Amino acid sequence: MNKHLSIYLLLISVLLAACSATRKLQPGQVLYTGATVRLNPDTPAVKGQKTFKNELESRARPVPNKKLLGWRYKLAFYNMVSEPKKKKGFKYWVKYKLGEPPVLMSQVKVTNNVNVMRSYMTSKGFLQADGSGEAVEKGKTGKMVYTIYSGPRYTINQVQFPSGDTSELTAIIDSSKNKTLVKKGDYYDLDIFKLERERIDDVLKQRGYFYFNPDFLLFQADSTIGNDQVDIDLTVKKNTPLDALHPYYIRNISIYPNYTLRRDSSSRQSAPVIFKDFKIYDPTHKYKPRLFDNLIFFHKGERYNRTDHSLSLNRLVNIGTFRFVKAEFNPVDSVPANDQLDLNFLLTSSKKNSLSVAVTGTSKSNNFVGSEVKVTHTNKNVFRGAEQLNLSLSGGFEKQFSGQQKNLTSYSLGAQARLLFPRFMFPIFNFKNYNAYVPKTHITIGSQLLNRANYYTLLSGQGEFGYIWKGNEYNEHTLNPISISYIRTANTTDSFKHMLEQVPTLKNNFENQFIIGSNYTYTYSNQVQAARRNNFLFTGSAETAGNLINVFLKKDPDGIKRLFNTATNQFVRLEADFRDYYKIKPGLIWANRINIGYGIPYGNSTSLPYVRQFFAGGSNDIRAFRSRSLGPGTFNINPNPDSVNLFADQGGDIKAMLNTELRAKLFSVIQGAVFIDAGNIWLAKEDTSRPGGQFKFSSALSQIAVGGGVGLRVDAKIFVIRFDLAMPFRKPYLPPGQRWVFDEIDFGNSRWRKQNLIFNIGIGYPF
Repeated sequence: MNKHLSIYLLLISVLLAACSATRKLQPGQVLYTGATVRLNPDTPAVKGQKTFKNELESRARPVPNKKLLGWRYKLAFYNMVSEPKKKKGFKYWVKYKLGEPPVLMSQVKVTNNVNVMRSYMTSKGFLQADGSGEAVEKGKTGKMVYTIYSGPRYTINQVQFPSGDTSELTAIIDSSKNKTLVKKGDYYDLDIFKLERERIDDVLKQRGYFYFNPDFLLFQADSTIGNDQVDIDLTVKKNTPLDALHPYYIRNISIYPNYTLRRDSSSRQSAPVIFKDFKIYDPTHKYKPRLFDNLIFFHKGERYNRTDHSLSLNRLVNIGTFRFVKAEFNPVDSVPANDQLDLNFLLTSSKKNSLSVAVTGTSKSNNFVGSEVKVTHTNKNVFRGAEQLNLSLSGGFEKQFSGQQKNLTSYSLGAQARLLFPRFMFPIFNFKNYNAYVPKTHITIGSQLLNRANYYTLLSGQGEFGYIWKGNEYNEHTLNPISISYIRTANTTDSFKHMLEQVPTLKNNFENQFIIGSNYTYTYSNQVQAARRNNFLFTGSAETAGNLINVFLKKDPDGIKRLFNTATNQFVRLEADFRDYYKIKPGLIWANRINIGYGIPYGNSTSLPYVRQFFAGGSNDIRAFRSRSLGPGTFNINPNPDSVNLFADQGGDIKAMLNTELRAKLFSVIQGAVFIDAGNIWLAKEDTSRPGGQFKFSSALSQIAVGGGVGLRVDAKIFVIRFDLAMPFRKPYLPPGQRWVFDEIDFGNSRWRKQNLIFNIGIGYPF
């Protein structure tokens, strides 16, 4: 009976919502609910008919009030409050920011919409397209029905490129026709014609035609030849300016690295420093001249080309030292040199020193809340070569506000220095990649103190030397041939020793140790293409440690190789993370992640070091399980479901995780989400103190944990605050046959809620 009552209440709510949308309309006003296009209703369908129908409907104006599950929620907010007296305040915010006024049938301009639709169909080759529109009203609501007849779609019979004269410009255009986008047999398509004009313009820009632009090219179509075909004739417009018809050469290259509008004239009067092909006007010697050799690709006497132009500007911007960059091309006025350009680079430097403060807050599922403050000082020109030095100090704490060990506080302190050189350095000196991104060499050193309340203090130091470079706008490489970490555990407590007695193999994780090796990370992302419907991000990393250093070390009586009486780790660690973001429609995104990690300890190590292990559970992982409490395998660190184990850090050598999440924009900066997470961690080798933790292909799938839930996010563009409520669907540590726990769900039971509902607060999206 209760189930049926809920359904009735839901139906009544939907009906009330529908009525509320029109209850404040004035007499004679009709709410516009949208447009429907009937494409070729009584004639044969054309190829891609559904796509064309969707495109036509998207061009209908106005756009009706937004809906969520059939509810016009923005209109509901608009109707919720009376007209505010001022254009500010809470009422104004609700009515006009959260809400929107009703879209009325009287706002629809039928003729304009028909013309727009017909024009679109014509641009796609339906040269005989026609249509009409009709209003359909029912009570206080109405919609538009457009009937469009496409007619036949025309194809290209032949394409004629410019010929008949001996000019270099037409010869260049003709020589590139084998790469044309307009091809015989293809459909007539204005968008392709525009892209072809841009392609030809780019070819000419590469050959020095600085003043040419795509508008000087004209496509003429002859549709009278019959058989639903057209002949295409490409010509250069007769009124094209003379400057656009011949190539230009670079004469002088001048660089003004201290340019400001206020000091423009004086800076140009100072004596320049001559370096290779550059005249550098830098009276204060703020920058070393060789810096610009790696940033500017133009040379005296060569033809202008767009590639050098783009590369130079992008590099000057991406180096991070200049906040304003402009390339100024001035034609030389003298008659003998009327095909030459003087090039000026006007650069406004950023402030050399800056200070930034970042504050983050965390709330973990193990009842810890905390905060961290990080202060960073940046010097953007340390040695006058745009070298960047970052000095960071950080401090944070976590306090358990409830549970068995209430009021326990953990804290961390950290310091880091990172020096970035805008070039490759020893042993790679002369490599110069020809893309928009400046290769970098980095030297990084840092240290951290981590105090885990009632357990131990962890001291660590790190040092790295490596290279960072981008192959193009989509991929980035980070190679650190030298990576050294030192880890020392101090101030251990009786609670910590008792924990090690329960799980003896964890002792190896907290012994003093060195990690000496190399690592490489590759990242590919097409997220810069915001217009794409499907974006993805891939990150793959590989790390090896202990191989080289252990060649020079001898085993002690325990069979362990040590450096300064400290064990050196030996392992290979691989990780791959793939993320996909599919835009179902505006404001609705389906996000997915696959994360796989595999570590192989060997030789001097029986397990991965603690700082390189994989963990499962937490606000950015499998959210239905407490942070780092899941696994390995079927092992359960906390068999008592009524208690929360403070030290739940269960690391593993192998990890597999899958996340899927549906993200919907609700209103303004508020977003909702529904998600499912699955995965676990495992050990590479058997551990008798953690039974069921070893990875085996035959049983791994049956040991997967599954959870899901709902989330609410505040996306203010600068930062995102995330609230996720999750619960487990499958618990791998339960006996086989009992691991799916749907039948145990009981929201009305306080004990069940305490044991199963996990509330996570996070900064940023989980992936």
